[in-house]
Amino acid sequence: MIDRNNPSPYYAPTGGHPPQTQLLTDRAVFTEAYAVIPKGVMRDIVASYLPLWEKTRLWVLSRPLSGFAETFSQYIMEVSPGGGSERPEIDPGAEGVLFVVEGQMTLTLAGETHQMAPGGYAFIPPGSDWAVRNESGSTVRFHWIRKAYEAVDGVDYPEPFVTNEADIEPIEMPDTNGCWATTRFVDQSDMRHDMHVNIVTFQPGGVIPFAETHVMEHGLYVLEGKAVYLLNKDWVEVEAGDYMWLRAFCPQACYAGGPGRFRYLLYKDVNRHMKLSGFGAC
Repeated sequence: MIDRNNPSPYYAPTGGHPPQTQLLTDRAVFTEAYAVIPKGVMRDIVASYLPLWEKTRLWVLSRPLSGFAETFSQYIMEVSPGGGSERPEIDPGAEGVLFVVEGQMTLTLAGETHQMAPGGYAFIPPGSDWAVRNESGSTVRFHWIRKAYEAVDGVDYPEPFVTNEADIEPIEMPDTNGCWATTRFVDQSDMRHDMHVNIVTFQPGGVIPFAETHVMEHGLYVLEGKAVYLLNKDWVEVEAGDYMWLRAFCPQACYAGGPGRFRYLLYKDVNRHMKLSGFGAC
């Protein structure tokens, strides 16, 4: 669990540019079942910008792609002092999650103001009135995960909330002696939510003891530590700052390598029927 009194334990990219002497070989890979975007490729030259955002750039880690993962997008936002947006989301049907990995920012959501620090987590329902400002003297970096909300007749829309992972007790997976735990920000049985964004923690030597193969799409950003991860048929080494993007039914498992704990921010789509008429079907 994060200690509010210490600097952020999470990895956040800072951009820059490698020297001409650096070898080109890296761990980046895109396959029919998964992609790995290592921290070393999040450079200035691949940063993006958004309308209605000031003093802000971002790295796009994933976006809906037909035939691959289609339910979500994920950004790492970098907002300089004085930057932000009074109209951050231009899609009224999009819900979002913000997770702060470095720095401080002010979030105004549903008429309330929140000071967010590393570990800060906000859920933003579709159609929300919200704004982000960096009123500090240093850069703030945070994840922004977006999904088109799938409304269900008879099920209420979820409410906005803001919290910090320091305020949530991780839930240990059964029969793991605490080696594998999940920090859940939303009750799994709450049918109002059609996505979960959690933090998964493995102690050194902890494992996923079988190849998970399931319908949920995933985005996994490594916050701390290192591990070897099974992606489809390949064992891939990953470390803090790396991102894994998995389509539905991609087999997955991991061994936490140590010496410290291995932690990642995990997106998955949940609690809805499967679309039967292709991408975007009602």
